[in-house]
Amino acid sequence: MRRLRAERGWSQETLADIANLDRTYVSSLERGMNRATLEVVGVLARAFDLSVLQLIEQVEQEPKAKPAQRAPR
Repeated sequence: MRRLRAERGWSQETLADIANLDRTYVSSLERGMNRATLEVVGVLARAFDLSVLQLIEQVEQEPKAKPAQRAPR
């Protein structure tokens, strides 16, 4: 998703505005901290002007990022 966003020259805030999502949620999706629901996948696909299948295929082609670890307290 980060690559698709960057290819369009969009910031996380721009994508969040287009998709009507919170910027921190977009950030957490990109970092692997959250997983998108089917509804959000549909919203993101529309934001990128892709079908859901196209979006999934694009994301599946990307290397898997490890979820961010929180620093110990």
